Amino acid sequence: MLEQLLSLDTQLFIYLNGLGSSTYDWLWLRITRQLNWTPLFLVLLYLMLKKLGIKQTLYLLLAIAVLITFSDQVTNLFKNGFQRLRPCNNPVIKDSIRIVQSRSSYSFFSGHAATSMAVSVFIYHNIKHYFKYAYVLFLWSLVFAYSRIYLGLHYPVDILTGYLFGATSGCLAFWLFQNLQKKYFPKAVSKHNGNPVN
Repeated sequence: MLEQLLSLDTQLFIYLNGLGSSTYDWLWLRITRQLNWTPLFLVLLYLMLKKLGIKQTLYLLLAIAVLITFSDQVTNLFKNGFQRLRPCNNPVIKDSIRIVQSRSSYSFFSGHAATSMAVSVFIYHNIKHYFKYAYVLFLWSLVFAYSRIYLGLHYPVDILTGYLFGATSGCLAFWLFQNLQKKYFPKAVSKHNGNPVN
C-alpha cells in the first residue's frame, strides 16, 4: 500500500513538474524566496496595526515567531527521521525531471508548506472578523508551496502533509493564543470579537 502511494506520488510529481517551462523559471525562483514576499507581509502588518492596535499586533507577531520556530523544528525532525530523498536527488527520476533548484536536505515534509499554512491559518483566524476577504491569504500558501514542486524540490505528498501539519499547528496556536488572551487580557478579546467585518 505504501509503495503504491509513493509510486502515485512520484508519477504525479513528474507530471506537475513537467508542466514547467524555462521561460517562467525566474518567476518561480522569486516566488519560492520568503524575502520576496515582504510587500505582502508589510501590508498584513499595516492592516493588523490599523485594526488591532500596536499592543495586540506585537502579541500577534510574537505568537507568529513562536509558531514559525515550532513548525521549522518539527519539520526538521520529520525530515531527518524519514530521510526521504528530494526529487532532485532521487537517482531513479532526477535525469527525467526539470531541476530548477537543488537542495541537499531531505524531502518529507515540506517546511515551506507547513510554515506558510500554519501562519496563514493563524493570521486568518485573528483577522477574519475585520476583513471578509481574509481567506485570500491562503493563496500565498498555495502558490508558495507549489513552487517547491515546480523547482523539483518536493513531491505532492510532502506538500499535502506540510499543509495538514501547518493547518493543525495554526489552529492549535490560535486556540492557545485566544485562551491566553482570555486569561490575561480579557478586555482585548472582548474588543476583538466585537468589531464588525469590513
